[in-house]
Amino acid sequence: MYVWILKRNMKVISKDLIAASTIPIVLSILKEGDDYGYNIIKKVTERSNGNLKWNEGSLYPVLLKLGQKGCIRSYTIKERGRNRKYYTIQKPGYALLEKLKGEWLSLNKILGELWTPTVSKI
Repeated sequence: MYVWILKRNMKVISKDLIAASTIPIVLSILKEGDDYGYNIIKKVTERSNGNLKWNEGSLYPVLLKLGQKGCIRSYTIKERGRNRKYYTIQKPGYALLEKLKGEWLSLNKILGELWTPTVSKI
């Protein structure tokens, strides 16, 4: 379903993990201010130091899904003679972002604890 690539130390991360992170990434970017699709993709690439590369065909279904849930809304502005669709986060989007942020932080903590070597108590 997702055609995005995330590289970390020359390893490709699973599509499932990438898919799970998409919504919080998009909402985090929109929390900073309204933006349009191509620029969201550009920011993701920049913020990930080129490790995460999305394509437009994969981003727009996510934006549509978030719009249907009321998490974002879109509006059109004419720029340089053409219409550009902008997206803005809404109150349910802020709430979803906070929920997902808590889940990701909790999961990160759990994994960090599981993967940190511990001294055996004998």
